[in-house]
Amino acid sequence: MLEEEGYRVECVSTGASAVQTIQKKDFDLIISDMKMQNVGGIDVLTESKKRQPNTPVILITAYATTDTAVKAMKLGAYDFIAKPFNVEQIKLVIKKAIERKNLIDENIFLKKDIEGRFRLENIIGNSKDMREIFVKVRKVADSPSTILLLGESGTGKELVARAIHNMSNRKDKSFVTVNCANISEHLLESELFGHQKGSFTGADREKKGLFEVADGGTFLLDEISEAPLSIQAKLLRVLQEREFKRVGGIENIKMRARIIASTNKDLEKGVKDGAFREDLYYRLNVIAVKIPPLRNRVDDIPLLAEYFLNKYNIINKKEIQNISPDALSILERYHWPGNVRELENVIERAVVLDDGVRIEPHTLPEKLQHNEMSIENFIPDISTDGFYMEQFIGTIEKELLLTALRKAGGTKKKAAQLLNISLRIFRYKLKKYSLSNEE
Repeated sequence: MLEEEGYRVECVSTGASAVQTIQKKDFDLIISDMKMQNVGGIDVLTESKKRQPNTPVILITAYATTDTAVKAMKLGAYDFIAKPFNVEQIKLVIKKAIERKNLIDENIFLKKDIEGRFRLENIIGNSKDMREIFVKVRKVADSPSTILLLGESGTGKELVARAIHNMSNRKDKSFVTVNCANISEHLLESELFGHQKGSFTGADREKKGLFEVADGGTFLLDEISEAPLSIQAKLLRVLQEREFKRVGGIENIKMRARIIASTNKDLEKGVKDGAFREDLYYRLNVIAVKIPPLRNRVDDIPLLAEYFLNKYNIINKKEIQNISPDALSILERYHWPGNVRELENVIERAVVLDDGVRIEPHTLPEKLQHNEMSIENFIPDISTDGFYMEQFIGTIEKELLLTALRKAGGTKKKAAQLLNISLRIFRYKLKKYSLSNEE
C-alpha cells in the first residue's frame, strides 16, 4: 500500500532486526507492531528516539489499552493506532507524520545555517514576501546607505535591523537603538547627541551621545515617526552633513554609524499632516524594507510556531513533541493583530501550561479557541499593507478539506459528500493544496 503511494519502504520481520536496522540507517518514518517476541514495539520506539530523535514512530497493535497508549505517547510515539485500521485513515496519519518530520528537518536546517534560505538571524519565514526581504537585506547589508523599515508593531523590525548589522562589515562594532516614542524631547536630544558639563541643570559631567557610542557601527532610530519636529531638524543635519554637536558644545563630531530608522506609521501621511518633515522623510527613505503582517504570512505560521515551541521547551525544560493539527488550524485561522510577537507569547504560554506530549486547542487562549474568523478582523486599516484575499481563501478551503476528511475517517468519497462536491473535484483540490500523494 505504501509503495503504491510512492514511498520507499524497508521491511523487517522482528523487533530485534528493527533495532539493528535503526542503528545503521536513518528513516523518515518508522511503523512498528507493539507485541513482538523478545523485542517489542516500545523497545523499537525507545531505540529510535535514542538514534533518530526527530523521526516519527507510529505504533500499531491489536492489544490496545489506555495505559499502553499513554506510555507510548510519553516516550515520544507520533501516534498509536489500534487494529483493525482504516487504510485511508492510516494514509492520512502517515502523510501528516512525514510532513512533521520535514518541518523538524527544516527547523534544524534553519538553526544550523544562518545564511539559510528560510532564515535570517532570528527571523524565520518561507513565504514569498519574507524570502524577498532576506534577499534584499543581504544585498544592502554592507552598504552605508540609510534604511527605512516599515511594518506594524510586532512584525520584527528590530530583528531585521539587527540582522542587517550582523551580516554587514560593521558586525564587530556597536549596535545601538533608541526608541523615539519613549523619551521626552529634552532627554532625547541629550541621549542622541550627548552634552557638555554645565549645559543644562543636572548636567554635572560630560556625556557621550548614542551617536558617538555607535561609532562605526549601526544606529537604529526606532519609531522615528514619534520624534519631535525640533529633533527631526537636527537628525536631518546629521544625515546631510554626517556630523553633529553635543548639547552645549561647539565642536563638530563626525557621524560614522550607519543609520536605520523604523516606524509602524505611514510617514507619507505624517508629511501631509505636518507631523513629519518631508526633507527628513526623503533622507531616510533611501532603501525601504516593508515587513508584512503575520495575517499575510499564513504559510509561515507552522514554521514560526514550531520554532517557538523548541525555544520555550528549552527555556522551561519541557519535552512537548509537537502542535496538534487542530491547534495548528486554530493558529492559522486567527488574524494576529499583535503579529509575530503575539504568536510567540501564545506558544510560550502553551508550553508553560501544557503537561501533555503535544499542544492541544484547550491550551490556547480562549479568544483563539472561540475566534469566529470575522472578516472585519482580517481586513486591516487603510494605512497598513493590505490583505491577501486569495491566500486567505486558500487557507479556509484547505481547512475545510482536511476537516471533512477527518470526519469521514479518511474516506475521500464520504468527505466529498460532506462538502457537497464531486469526488473528482475533491481529489483535484487535495492535489492543488498538496494534501494528497495521488497523481
